[in-house]
Amino acid sequence: MDDILSTKRQQGLPAYGTFTQLKSTAAIENIACVPFDFVIIDSEHQEIGTDLMTSAVAAAEGAGLAPFVRIGEISRRSVLHPLDAGAAGLIIPAVKTVDEVQTLIRYAKFAPLGDRGYLPTRDCRWGTAADFSPTAYMAEANRKTLLFPQCETAECLAQIETIAALEGVDGIFVGPMDLSISLGCPLQLDAPVVRQAIARILAACKVSGKLSMIFAGDAQTARSFLDMGFDSVAAGADIFLLIQAYQQLYQQLNA
Repeated sequence: MDDILSTKRQQGLPAYGTFTQLKSTAAIENIACVPFDFVIIDSEHQEIGTDLMTSAVAAAEGAGLAPFVRIGEISRRSVLHPLDAGAAGLIIPAVKTVDEVQTLIRYAKFAPLGDRGYLPTRDCRWGTAADFSPTAYMAEANRKTLLFPQCETAECLAQIETIAALEGVDGIFVGPMDLSISLGCPLQLDAPVVRQAIARILAACKVSGKLSMIFAGDAQTARSFLDMGFDSVAAGADIFLLIQAYQQLYQQLNA
């Protein structure tokens, strides 16, 4: 699948997506009933094994969504497995240091950018194409598989210009809620220090020519981030939207 985020940016259009936490391929297929561009399979806050992750990635691809995976830790295994499964990109939470991001690049990118382990896997259909070339595949994977460190700590913010500029970093994902907590303004997203931080992250992406993505809990907030200049927004999460839908239904039943 082509890099939909870069394609949308080149077209001057925003990219829309959402999180899935329900650990259900049917939920992913339901999300695809809306013309979202991507879905983020969240293995930070949900325990998702390799088999379920692979099925979720396949379900997203089959439904026309670019499958991103938010991993739960910085380790070779947590990076390699979703990439081998065919994830369009990774989102890495709670990043704090340049060294951590450099480690991620080593795990996620093939040589010469990194030292990702090579084996024909689902990501390249096990190398079965008649014209398959390992070197061409690795170069294409480096170009199309996106790596998004998540800026949601004060430590990451302090070094965001350096992190965004690293070769191998394709974009920055902003986690505004945890960022606000780290900055001493828990969930006060309109606090000046938080707004200034978000603007700084966005500026670092623009200067480095990197993609910018941010989480938004609702459509109004999402639109405000797009107006700021963000390339893409991950709006909401299926588990919470399901609760909201049933709350609204119950209220309508008792109106």
